[in-house]
Amino acid sequence: MLNDIDYVLYSEEKIAEIVKKIGAEISEDYKDKNLLLVSVLKGSVAFMTDLMRAITIPCEIDFMAVSSYGSGTKSSGTVRILKDLDRDITGYDLLIVEDILDSGKTLSFLIDVLYTKNPASIRICTLFDKPERRQVDIFPDYKGLLVPDEFIVGYGLDYNEKYRNLPFIGVLKREVYEK
Repeated sequence: MLNDIDYVLYSEEKIAEIVKKIGAEISEDYKDKNLLLVSVLKGSVAFMTDLMRAITIPCEIDFMAVSSYGSGTKSSGTVRILKDLDRDITGYDLLIVEDILDSGKTLSFLIDVLYTKNPASIRICTLFDKPERRQVDIFPDYKGLLVPDEFIVGYGLDYNEKYRNLPFIGVLKREVYEK
């Protein structure tokens, strides 16, 4: 697995530092709110796990699963909800927790769907932001690190369901995904 990584972009220590910082900001901003963290499966699980432990105020969690990638490296553009939330979100202050924000199409679709369920508010938290790939007008309220227009894996991010368990963010060698 490590032989497939061209180079490490962000170390495990750097990621932990950023997650702690984001957790502190969220704790301050939501101290008097009814916070519900919504993890977008599967990629955001590692981030969500660490982020909720870095948040020092009461919060609840839920999960959604959406699909727009299939098994390739580019978004198909078609978004499908594979798993919806398990609760009524009326009146909750939602914070969508994403691993990476690139084209923004999936998140834009998700926000439109969630607003129909009457939350008090919806904001976006992403660990990795790839703004040069953005195709819709969407911006994170909380963001960790900028990433180059490279194919990155680790800390929840995958290629064909592999590499999610790497504790760092690495750039995948081009020959791995261009086979």
